[in-house]
Amino acid sequence: MHTVVVGTSGTSAADVVAVARDGARVALSPEALAALAHAREAVDALAAKPEPVYGVSTGFGALATRHIGPELRTQLQRNIVRSHAAGMGPRVEREVVRALMFLRLKTLCSGYTGVRPEVAQTVADVLNAGITPVVHEYGSLGCSGDLAPLSHCALALMGEGDAEGPDGAVRPAAELLAEHGVTPVELREKEGLALLNGTDGMLGMLVMALADLGRLYTTADITAALTLEALLGTDRVLAPELHAVRPHPGQAASAANMAAVLTGSGLVGGHQDDAPRVQDAYSVRCAPQVAGAGRDTLAHARLVAERELAAAVDNPLVVDGRVESNGNFHGAPVAYALDFVAIAVADLASIAERRTDRLLDKNRSHGLPPFLADDPGVDSGLMIAQYTQAALVSELKRLAVPASADSIPSSAMQEDHVSMGWAAARKLRTAVDGLARVLAVELYAATRAVELRAGLTPAPASAAVIAALRAAGVQGPGPDRVLAPDLALTTEFVRSGGPVAAAEQHTGPLA
Repeated sequence: MHTVVVGTSGTSAADVVAVARDGARVALSPEALAALAHAREAVDALAAKPEPVYGVSTGFGALATRHIGPELRTQLQRNIVRSHAAGMGPRVEREVVRALMFLRLKTLCSGYTGVRPEVAQTVADVLNAGITPVVHEYGSLGCSGDLAPLSHCALALMGEGDAEGPDGAVRPAAELLAEHGVTPVELREKEGLALLNGTDGMLGMLVMALADLGRLYTTADITAALTLEALLGTDRVLAPELHAVRPHPGQAASAANMAAVLTGSGLVGGHQDDAPRVQDAYSVRCAPQVAGAGRDTLAHARLVAERELAAAVDNPLVVDGRVESNGNFHGAPVAYALDFVAIAVADLASIAERRTDRLLDKNRSHGLPPFLADDPGVDSGLMIAQYTQAALVSELKRLAVPASADSIPSSAMQEDHVSMGWAAARKLRTAVDGLARVLAVELYAATRAVELRAGLTPAPASAAVIAALRAAGVQGPGPDRVLAPDLALTTEFVRSGGPVAAAEQHTGPLA
């Protein structure tokens, strides 16, 4: 099994996905172990002094004014974990928890947090054992880090609370640790705080959303190309010289993808009806501009994520032998990126739904049967599939309302401005799922519409996508049947990258 080695200089998005989704093992580099030991020496030295040091010998948040004596410091660190494990609601997904824990480990190994090497090693051991602490939906304001979610993870490291084992069953964490030979940690000065102060949950969800959206944006270019064919549109608007005069890189990439998919098509540009079109509708003609703007939004979010993946997010930080308070745990940079991406996702879904509606409307589909029905009137065709798609798009528009524009003060006004980044991440995760379903409906409709253009030959790449979809068990044109199974299969085909893999057999790699 692939092993991800955690060093002192951050990690990559690919490593996050490997650990979170693929179960990659985790190991600590010698440099990380040395950095952990060196920073711990500084914390131990400060802990021995009579002067109070935040996070080492004081309370936390609004209670930071109290100096805590040595005899109570172990209890202090244990208590912060217990008291902060206050999440509510349903469990979040296993991959989110694994990403969160791995990213906290990344910061611990930076050498700026002051925890002992054995604490970091325990995090790695829990990940490698396939033990996943139970983390709840609600509890993070995205400032002072994802406090409640991280606290539930830290609770499991102490042998408390519940966790899911490798078999998927939820049991007491103490039992699972014992079964896998993992010794619960007894936290010392600063260590409880260091396990809680990070943007790890929101960052992990951003990284995984970006991985999914890279594939979905390429899929959207493919579905737009199929719709253009089905509507007998023109591919002349995809010419690279037209896009070069407005040099947005995402736009050029989307146009190039569509042009590649349409190469060799017998449906584009020469089969218009008795009222020739000078221009196709915006939802077709402007597909590269809208998808391209989204691609550029993803590029910005990747830059933010890369910076955060290279960061050490904790408060206080151990720097040059000093323990210094700071505000690096504030989630604003990640929260803004999450909300920005959610806006782009909603708009991409919106334009895809408009193309689907055009395919189904006999007044705008240029010769296709109403609702792509086999016997219109007796059959309703894909009428209600578009209703479902419209419902999803409406929900995605609501999810595009930024969470990061809100703030609710907490901790007796000590933490008086928060990012709501966790909430932004949770809604983006839902939006990514919705986008896959919306694109699946367009793909389902567009493939049927192309097949209904009897006597006209689609592009080889388009034909390959249609053939792959049919091989996946999705039926083609015909009398009415229950649509839900076909739509579910099409959604899984989209999520798995099926349209991209099929098209690339003829186009080569798409952007």
